[in-house]
Amino acid sequence: MLTKIKASLDQLSRSERKVAEFVLADASRVLTMSIARVAQEADVSEPTVNRFCRTFSATGFPDFKLRLAQSLASGPALTTSMVSENDTMPEIFSKLTDKAICSVQDLKSSIDIPTLERAVDLFCQARQVAFFGMGASGSVARDAQHKFFRFNVPVVAYEDGLMQRMHASAMGTGDLAVVISHTGRTRAMVEAATLAREAGASVLALTRSDTPLSRVASVTLPVNVDENTDLYIPMVSRLMQLLVLDVLVTGVAQKRGSDFQPHLARIKKAIDGTRLSD
Repeated sequence: MLTKIKASLDQLSRSERKVAEFVLADASRVLTMSIARVAQEADVSEPTVNRFCRTFSATGFPDFKLRLAQSLASGPALTTSMVSENDTMPEIFSKLTDKAICSVQDLKSSIDIPTLERAVDLFCQARQVAFFGMGASGSVARDAQHKFFRFNVPVVAYEDGLMQRMHASAMGTGDLAVVISHTGRTRAMVEAATLAREAGASVLALTRSDTPLSRVASVTLPVNVDENTDLYIPMVSRLMQLLVLDVLVTGVAQKRGSDFQPHLARIKKAIDGTRLSD
């Protein structure tokens, strides 16, 4: 619940955002409060609090408190605050590891399994696969190419915007473009996804919910991670993207069945002689 609220802050009205920020500031305290008290302390009306609750699929304030309590009970009590400029190394280590653990828990509870299965089907049916990523997501695209080439399907990865545009425009029906972007707002990435769709290819997006990229894609696997990328490079979002791709590559291997395992074993055996003995 808290992850959904954080991810939706920019889409909320000004008054509903006041409620969201109040809940995020002290979620445990909200569980003990009446709707009138929340409205008073958030400086909004009671109908605004109710509208806020319905925005997050609750029937009203009591139902919202129940869902919030379940959310708090299901996750570990970890520190998830952002790294600040005065943090010591132990504080940096603690914050980043806690954030990674919480993000995995959030991803596990929020991912839509039917959408995962549909994404696996797209990979299994694809004639060729192109991974597009820029910046920190570029390294994720390269890692995906390293994993997926094993399935006897032509696979490429591009970080350059011009190459992405050219390859996307040359794709066709039966091809798959996987576009990876934490923000989902990078113009070049959205344009490449649009060109691929216009060419007839399917587009799978790994990005935040309700972004320009997600609205262009055929299928979106939302990776909603709240982190400060203004000062620091994306960290936890990149880990979550890699985790989703690991799930997909495992799903594709399972879908191919036992008959495909000898092929994977041959690839693994090819590098046996490249390692030094103990």
